Amino acid sequence: MEIIGPAELQKLNVPFGLDTDAVPPHPFSDEVLARLGDEYLLVFTPRAAKDGNIITLAYLREKFGTDPAHSEPCMYNQDWYLNENFASKTALDGGWHLLRKSVLEDARAQAPERIERGLPQGEQFPSAITCAFTFFAWWLHTGGEKLWKNDFLWCSDKDHNGDRIYVGRYEDPAGINKNGFNIHRHLALRSFHSVAPEICP
Repeated sequence: MEIIGPAELQKLNVPFGLDTDAVPPHPFSDEVLARLGDEYLLVFTPRAAKDGNIITLAYLREKFGTDPAHSEPCMYNQDWYLNENFASKTALDGGWHLLRKSVLEDARAQAPERIERGLPQGEQFPSAITCAFTFFAWWLHTGGEKLWKNDFLWCSDKDHNGDRIYVGRYEDPAGINKNGFNIHRHLALRSFHSVAPEICP
């Protein structure tokens, strides 16, 4: 089981300091950690940076930037989410999280509601900020290994319209889009979605 705890976080070359004081013990048994083995990563998510700022998606975007030509890792260059609460106000929780290092193969291309209903008891979608922080921490801890390199993860967050957030996919397999940790929303069909057809000759 790979662990990124306070000691590991203090060694990371992040563009800000991490406040790792008053760390609670992790709540997972040795049996659980041994059973999950290399498929999961145990990470501590500090509430704030040394400068006192809470760590949000907007904060990570500010610190890591959005231009892969300037430095990597970085966030994908998009700003639609900056005024959304899940990005500007939802912060790391100062707790421990067990996240899968790869997506569930049998959940690909399924609706998030269906996946969520089918999760075993004790499993849930992680928050977008937890996923993003884990991605950057793992990259820096391993010297460049990319979690969820070409995949998106459904998150527990929703935007102000109630649309589900998904994140990840640092590299575009088609090579069209620039590198960067992506943040998107899954638009639910509503009454304002329709069509205005044209008449063909």
